[in-house]
Amino acid sequence: MQTGFYNATGGMVTQMNRLDVISHNLANLNTTGFKRNDVVIGDFMRLYETKKNELPIEDQTKEAAQYLNRAMTRVPQVVEEYTDGSAGAIQITDNTFDFALGRENAYFMIETPEGIRYTRDGSFTLNSEGRLVNKEGFAVLPKEYVDGPQYIDIPEGVALSSDPDGNLYVKFLTNETINETVPLGNIAIVSFENPKYLQKVGGNLYKYPEERESERTFNEGNGPLLQGALEKSNVNAVLEMTGLIETQRLVEMYSKVINTHMDDFNNDAINKLAQKA
Repeated sequence: MQTGFYNATGGMVTQMNRLDVISHNLANLNTTGFKRNDVVIGDFMRLYETKKNELPIEDQTKEAAQYLNRAMTRVPQVVEEYTDGSAGAIQITDNTFDFALGRENAYFMIETPEGIRYTRDGSFTLNSEGRLVNKEGFAVLPKEYVDGPQYIDIPEGVALSSDPDGNLYVKFLTNETINETVPLGNIAIVSFENPKYLQKVGGNLYKYPEERESERTFNEGNGPLLQGALEKSNVNAVLEMTGLIETQRLVEMYSKVINTHMDDFNNDAINKLAQKA
C-alpha cells in the first residue's frame, strides 16, 4: 500500500471538512447571536493512543493491537469540532423587543415543539395574542416556566421596559395611570456549568442534555440583559477568509501529492516491474 497516498487523501478530506465549517461561519456572518465553529486537527496516533485499550480484540491488550500499520498513524484527522462561545459586539437598535446578553454563557430560554431550547438571539416580537416570541414564533420563557407552563403576555397600550436581571415592567399609557410602573414577570436568563455540552440544533437554537438539567442556573443579580440592542455574530470575517484561503491551498497541495502518486510513482513502478520481467 502507498502510505503517502493514504496520508495525502486523509489530509485532503480533513481540510475539506474544515472548509465546510469555515463556509458555515461565513454564511452566518450577519446572523444575530451566532457563535462560530472551529475544528482541532490532530493525527490518528492521538486517537489510537486514547482508545487502543478499548479495541474489540482478544483480551483488549496493547500487544494485540500491534497489527496496526504504524506508517498510517500520522494521517491528519479532525480530532474535535467545537463552538466558540465568546460574546459578539453589541448593536443598538432602540427596538423595544430587542434584547442582548452582554456576557458569555448566558442564554434565553425558548419553548419549541421538541422541548426547551436556548438561544443568544434576542430579536423578539409579539404574536397575535400579545405573547413574546422569537422570529420562528416560539415562546420566550420566564423563570417560572420550570414550575409549570407560564408565558410572557404583554397587554395592549403599555410601554415595556426591563432591568439587567431580566425583570419586566410596563407603564399603562392611559391618563389615569401614565406614570405608574407595574411589574410584569421576567425573561429567563440561564447559564450552564458545562457550556461545552450545548448542541446546535438549527434555527440559532441550542439543546442541553436533559440528564444534565441540574447544571442549569438562572441569573441572580449582576444581570447581562440590555434592552433595545442585539448581539451580533462573533464571526471575524478577516479571520475566516484567511482560514478559507489557507484551507483551499492545502487542498490543492494534497491534490497534487495524490496525482503524483497516481501518475508518476505508479507509472515508474509499473515500468520497472516490466523491465525486470
